[in-house]
Amino acid sequence: MKVTEHIANAQGKTLFSIEVLPPQKGKTIDDLLRVIEPLMEFKPPFIDVTYHREELIYKKRSDGLIEEIPLRKRPGTVGICAAIKGRFNVDTVPHLVCGGFTPEETEDALFTLHYLGINNVLLLQGDSDKNPKAANPKNNAHKYASDLVYQVARMNQGKFLHEETENEMKTNFCIGVAAYPEKHYESPNLNTDLKWLKHKVDCGADYIVTQMFFDNKKYFEFVDKCRAAGILIPIIPGLKPIAQRSQLSTLPRIFHIDIPEALANEVEKCKDDKEVKRVGIEWCIQQSKELKAAGAPVLHYYTMSRSEATIEIAKAVF
Repeated sequence: MKVTEHIANAQGKTLFSIEVLPPQKGKTIDDLLRVIEPLMEFKPPFIDVTYHREELIYKKRSDGLIEEIPLRKRPGTVGICAAIKGRFNVDTVPHLVCGGFTPEETEDALFTLHYLGINNVLLLQGDSDKNPKAANPKNNAHKYASDLVYQVARMNQGKFLHEETENEMKTNFCIGVAAYPEKHYESPNLNTDLKWLKHKVDCGADYIVTQMFFDNKKYFEFVDKCRAAGILIPIIPGLKPIAQRSQLSTLPRIFHIDIPEALANEVEKCKDDKEVKRVGIEWCIQQSKELKAAGAPVLHYYTMSRSEATIEIAKAVF
């Protein structure tokens, strides 16, 4: 079932969903399934699975030359989605990013998802390439998420990259995209960011999931601005509790978000990260309750493939 169908069927009830990471190499799918299993008590209608592009390492050869070696630290998102769907009979939402695939590889991945009965995707620009000087960059990869949205929307119309597949079939993907209540770091201002978000919607996006935030006021204001700009599709808030004191600096640096003064002050009072985790959970519970009372369609939790904090929050909210 599509994410938008789950939202419609809920008839105004706020749903619970999670995002997980594929297990690192050396771990098995069972490690991830054990994280997900206790969260199934809260009946998530769908589970997101992130995508991690390959990295490059450089190794000096015996002849003195430098060899470029592709390295993928986590297994494929598509296979993980199929395993989760098979184990829990829950819809999965694989993430696809621009820089990770050529348009041809994107189409192949989407055909595989179509055959597996997975009909939701979250389409992202993706993290910046950690290897900008790679010897063989995929120059024809999509640059912007809107281009990826446009490709998937065309597949839904039966329009593919090569003529031999034209009109033989149509895919039926529900297309999710990302948004940033505090604006994308590459945008000069929020209004410009909204213009490009509207472009993704016009290209075919069906719903939106936000970057994490810690101030609900920013989410509510963002939704109001979206509606005024003609963006009328569901906007799902993304949430993550603070768990370590160091995140007061790392989260703003990595994700370009603000930590409210009240939350930062409470974290600064903590003697250790155990107390920080407690503060983070309580803050996220209050955030969640307010968002639920305001009618948010789904509360989407970034678990980082750890379940303990999310379980405690869900028990208090759902």
